[in-house]
Amino acid sequence: MTGSGTGGTGGTSGRVVRVFIVDDHRLFRSGVRAEIGAQVTVVGEAEDVAGAVDGIRATAPEVVLLDVHLPGGGGIAVIDALRDSHPDVKFLALSVSDAAEDVIAVIRAGARGYVTKTIAPDELVDAIRRVSSGDAVFSPRLAGFVLDAFSTVLPIVPDPELDQLTPREKDVLRHIARGYTYKEVAARLHVSVKTIETHVSAVLRKLQLSSRHELTIWATERRIV
Repeated sequence: MTGSGTGGTGGTSGRVVRVFIVDDHRLFRSGVRAEIGAQVTVVGEAEDVAGAVDGIRATAPEVVLLDVHLPGGGGIAVIDALRDSHPDVKFLALSVSDAAEDVIAVIRAGARGYVTKTIAPDELVDAIRRVSSGDAVFSPRLAGFVLDAFSTVLPIVPDPELDQLTPREKDVLRHIARGYTYKEVAARLHVSVKTIETHVSAVLRKLQLSSRHELTIWATERRIV
C-alpha cells in the first residue's frame, strides 16, 4: 500500500493506461480530462451509476476514476454491478470526501485506492498507473483509515464452519450464493458441472444445510457473497 504522493512512477511511467471518469459534475470531468489526457487515454465518462455501468462495459477501461457519491446509488453500486462481469477493471476512488466511513466502504466494495480531489495532476497520473499495475494507492492521510479498519475488522471472530471449507469450495459457495447456475459456475471456474455438483454437496454436508436457499442465506449473513 503506497501513498499517491510518494515520488516517481517507477516502471509504470511509460505505459499509457485506458481510463474512464465517473463524476456527477461535468466541469470537474472536463478538468480531469484536460489535466491528465496527455498522459493517459480517457476512453469515456459518465455522470451517474447507470451511465457509468453502461460506459465501462462498452469501453473496457483499465482504471475507473470513481466518485463516491453519485446519483443512482453511489460509486459502490458501480463496483457491485461490474465486479463479476469485469473483474480486470480496477477502481480508484477520486472524491472530495475524506471521511473514514466513505474510504472504508468503497475499499471493502473492491476499489484499489482512494485519493481526494486536492491531489495534484501528476500525482493522480501516478496513482492511476500504480493502480493499473496492481498496487493499492491512498492519499497519505487516508491510508491510516484503511490500515486501522482492516487490522481490527478482518481477524475478528474466526468462523470454524467457514474454515472447514477448502478454497475451491469457498469459491463455489460464493458463486452459488450469488445466484449462478451450476453450468455458469462450471464455466467461470473452468471445471465440469459434475465437479461443481460434487463441491456443492460437500459444502452442504459440511455446513449441515439442505438446499441452495439455505446456503445463500448462510453466506449472506456472513457477508461472504
